Amino acid sequence: MNRGSRWIPYGLLFGCLLAALLSASLGETFISPVRVFGSLTGAGSEAEAMIVEKLRLPRIVTSLLAGASLAAAGAILQGVARNPMASPDILGVTGGASAAAVAFMTYGLGVLSIRWLPVAAMAGAAVAALLLYAFAWKKGVTPLRLVLVGVGMSSLMSAATTMMIVFNPRNDAGQAYTWLTGSVYGANWEQVLLLLPWTAVLLPAAMLMKRHVNISQLGDEVATSGGSRVQRVRFLQLMLSVALAGSAVAVAGAIGFVGLLAPHMARKLVGADFGRLLPVSALLGAWIVLLADLAGRTLFLPLDVPAGVFTAAIGAPFFIYLLYVNRNQ
Repeated sequence: MNRGSRWIPYGLLFGCLLAALLSASLGETFISPVRVFGSLTGAGSEAEAMIVEKLRLPRIVTSLLAGASLAAAGAILQGVARNPMASPDILGVTGGASAAAVAFMTYGLGVLSIRWLPVAAMAGAAVAALLLYAFAWKKGVTPLRLVLVGVGMSSLMSAATTMMIVFNPRNDAGQAYTWLTGSVYGANWEQVLLLLPWTAVLLPAAMLMKRHVNISQLGDEVATSGGSRVQRVRFLQLMLSVALAGSAVAVAGAIGFVGLLAPHMARKLVGADFGRLLPVSALLGAWIVLLADLAGRTLFLPLDVPAGVFTAAIGAPFFIYLLYVNRNQ
């Protein structure tokens, strides 16, 4: 293990703070970093304070939390499946969360509060994950079968979501498709408070399982002989991944490929030790989504391009590359 890698999380955290400051400064109205600090401390003008505190800062925090959750979910899923191509969106978990969230917004908002949206999204993600394992199980789950069934599950959930949007006249199809692509446009502090508790609780809970994840990489027999309850731990890991992905999708939409890209980048930086892999993956995921959102709202002014467009533009070719290099396995 490279001892120098212990400083990488601190460097990434500093990079996220710099990216957040840059994002708060750039936009249709440029505000210098010094004036951004002034707006946060009450020393700036009212117009700048409104832009920073009401429009940009909630969007920045939402991007960071959603990216960290999606990346952590991908790192956990890759550990559970022992498959480098596993991620919430490719295996259909994100699609299940999206379908459940759209169903809740279509049929449930008149009955339940919007605060139940993350719970609905998590329930959809859990159903998709359980169906995935049920269909992929045949005297065990092989990596290829898991990915193939996951791609089919993702397509099925996407079709169900599209059908709900098309057949319900109350929905604005354009806004719905923007949300499904993955966007933090219009994020507010209420959405931040909706996502923050889930991220703050689930990420430390996933860290508590680092020993079990590390030993499971050696195979089920070795993990069992080392005292790990393999099936129970695997189920808990799956539920943690589902909850992280579902809560992120409920607030930020289905931002694709973050759960695939960030763990691979983290593995190159700090190795496979889950105790280091998880926090570095989360920081990288937060950084990716924040930069994707910054590019979406500044490169094509006055248009606001969803962050999911940029993550997909990078993630889809990377997934094809992984399929190519693992074609003989």
